[in-house]
Amino acid sequence: MRSLALLCLLALAAPAHAATPEQRYLDLRDRYIAKFTKAEGNDETSKQHDAALKELTGMLRGLVGPVTIKGLPAEGKSNVDTLYRDDSGFGHLDGLGFASDGDKLQAVVTTTGLLKHWLAEQRGEGMPQEIDAALRSDTFYYRAIQDSAFAKYAELPVNKPAGASVAVAVLGLRGNGDIKGPPREIDVVTIQGDKVFFLAMSDAVKTAEIPACEKVWKQMMAKPVNKKDPRGDIAREDQAMASYTTCFAREAPGQGWYAAAVRKAQSQMDLLPLR
Repeated sequence: MRSLALLCLLALAAPAHAATPEQRYLDLRDRYIAKFTKAEGNDETSKQHDAALKELTGMLRGLVGPVTIKGLPAEGKSNVDTLYRDDSGFGHLDGLGFASDGDKLQAVVTTTGLLKHWLAEQRGEGMPQEIDAALRSDTFYYRAIQDSAFAKYAELPVNKPAGASVAVAVLGLRGNGDIKGPPREIDVVTIQGDKVFFLAMSDAVKTAEIPACEKVWKQMMAKPVNKKDPRGDIAREDQAMASYTTCFAREAPGQGWYAAAVRKAQSQMDLLPLR
């Protein structure tokens, strides 16, 4: 009887289910975020912060496994580069990050589980919750890496790699100020099994403005500002930008530079270590 009672107590004390490796990573990350967000900034805190990122990087390497991408370092580090909630770069996509000198070529490799969790965390930023919709939105490319805004100008058709469930390529422009102009960044994302591969290349291709879309922009910007809205001028520019990029996506396939952009997107996809 005593043995039976002991077994019952042990069963009650045991967790209902063991945490997955992804959940253990997220739990540790969240504990560190809570710690450093409240901590005073000093040399010792900075050392602890670096050590925490190193520990999280080690966990991510275990989750993601070895990754080799031509033109990028052999070992990635945490794409989450700050654990201070108030930092401007807070909230990047959880995964291993890789970057060339000058960040012209950047990659993030993660798991579908971490991606889904991150999308849920970004809900308040207007992030679509379905993976396919998220990968076709400006918000994903803005929030996932770097700290500068991103405007999506067009999707580029790419061949889906064998075994991949998703393959998306977008043409856009990134910047800290005006993001209207000839787009030159190409980002590609593909999912194979439970692995997510994201590759971004700045200055990937030369494009040009499209006169018909410039006309749309000028017409939208000529509309009167809603004086009752304190953000009326910003709202007008946002609407003009939406109309402009919609026009750009429609007209892009007829432009002389479009074929080169499609080839570049496919060559980027081919850099990813898919199998």
